[in-house]
Amino acid sequence: MNNKSVNKDTITQRDSFSELLGQLANNSATVVHDEIELFIQGVREKMTAGRSGVITMMIGAGIGFAAFLCLCVVLIIWLTSYMALIMASLVTGAALAFVGGIIAFIGYRKLKKLM
Repeated sequence: MNNKSVNKDTITQRDSFSELLGQLANNSATVVHDEIELFIQGVREKMTAGRSGVITMMIGAGIGFAAFLCLCVVLIIWLTSYMALIMASLVTGAALAFVGGIIAFIGYRKLKKLM
């Protein structure tokens, strides 16, 4: 009789241990799922903030480009007091192409170093 109660206690302990392991597995899966959802939500928030920053930067770049074009026109008008309009335009364009080429070459060299 005593032997039967020991077997029942062992079976009950195994069942409760199995239940605890099952609960642990379920809770672990829930925690991992919640962490993944939290990570995805954080990425979405950063993407939204990044998108607004990129849009603001593009608007600023567009306005800066318009200002640059105005300054180019002013340079051409100023050079017309020394030379013909077509020559002033060519000199301005050539100077800008030269500066742009130098900047592009510097960027190319930096990229080449990275690779």
